[in-house]
Amino acid sequence: MTLKSSLAITAGKSSYWFLHNFMHGGTSLPGKITLSIDPDVLRDLAKDYEIVIITGTNGKTLTTALTVKVLQAKYGKILTNPSGSNMKQGIVTAFLTNKKNKQGKKIAVLETDEANVPIISKYLKPAAFVLTNLFRDQMDRYGEIYTTYAKILEGIKMHPTATVIANGDAPIFNSQDLPNPVIYYGFNHQEDHEQMAPANTDGLLCPKCQHILHFKNRIYSNLGKYYCPNCGFKRPELQYQVTDLSQQTPQSSTFMIDGHEMTIHIGGTYNIYNALAAYTIGAFLEVDPQTAVTALDDPNSKVFGRQEVVNVDGKEVTLILVKNPVGLDQVLQMIKSDSEPFSLAILLNANYADGIDTSWIWDGRFEDLPFDRIPAILTGGERYKDITFRLRVAGVPEANFDQEEDLEKVLQKIKQMPTDHVYVLATYTAVLQLRKMLAQQGYIKGGMD
Repeated sequence: MTLKSSLAITAGKSSYWFLHNFMHGGTSLPGKITLSIDPDVLRDLAKDYEIVIITGTNGKTLTTALTVKVLQAKYGKILTNPSGSNMKQGIVTAFLTNKKNKQGKKIAVLETDEANVPIISKYLKPAAFVLTNLFRDQMDRYGEIYTTYAKILEGIKMHPTATVIANGDAPIFNSQDLPNPVIYYGFNHQEDHEQMAPANTDGLLCPKCQHILHFKNRIYSNLGKYYCPNCGFKRPELQYQVTDLSQQTPQSSTFMIDGHEMTIHIGGTYNIYNALAAYTIGAFLEVDPQTAVTALDDPNSKVFGRQEVVNVDGKEVTLILVKNPVGLDQVLQMIKSDSEPFSLAILLNANYADGIDTSWIWDGRFEDLPFDRIPAILTGGERYKDITFRLRVAGVPEANFDQEEDLEKVLQKIKQMPTDHVYVLATYTAVLQLRKMLAQQGYIKGGMD
């Protein structure tokens, strides 16, 4: 370790101590301070770690959290960035604040922003890259999905011996030949039946010949058992797969992976993919199936904004982060399966962290919501007019409809909603703002650092 990196690490740790103890924050600023002194410090910080990088459009944060649970069951302490601060400075902070595991393997599981994969790959030697999915997201920042994938591949190609653990149901992850060993996971729980995806689906063209892809099974969006009738391009063989899907509610899912039954205490088909990815990573790092199943069957598996449930004056308020069309649509499909009446609040911001383009809200199928079982709907946030107009077009009954820009007043109106259960769908900065208010009023311990 050089004198410069030693000085940088000392400065970073000191700043974290102050921010954490006196400002109740510190997920990225210590990393920024450290990097300002030594831009290459990550190379020293990450030395001797077996590193797993998890990236993709949706599911990074929960897949990371579930993977940590699986690996902790065998290896004890795992270094990670649990706050979701997934750019270079946040990852540096994660290493700065880690208390080293004095026994056994030193493992780091890092959620990584797609555009930051090549940036941090310059300094790390990953054992594995995990690819969850790629959908249209923050078009102002990423562009189309093949542009985003090119950024990820730039990082992967720096490490041709690292294993790629990819969602085999996503055609894009089978679109280019890599020298790396590849492990695919996906769904294989139904008999084949011919079908097509809707015309506006992301990534629907064959990456080899540009013909429209067909499906023998489609899970959602462009994920499934795809094939090209023109050139023969098709889904690769899956090493780990969901073999049965027995029960789904908005709060849980029960399914089988290669004959092993498990339950996760979070709803949505998209979260089964996250659990399957965590199971696959565990298998790659030699965690036995039963240990993984037990670790994933944890009622406390929810993380920031991912179906996080907060008791607000006796109401069960479920916070759900939404940020792009596919994720939004999957959340809508999940909540509409709730058999009990519920209220709904949708909070839309358009800051840099949210994506400044809000046109994605038009791809969510709000028209499918069971408005007869939703006695109160509220829109809020800085772009409340946009989401209000979208819901009016969807046919929300005016008698059940309210709107409020001020988030403090939004929280008061949530408390007054007529049902015991309230779903709050919110973009990233809106979730942060709402959680801060909930913390200030004593409903949760701490906001978001």
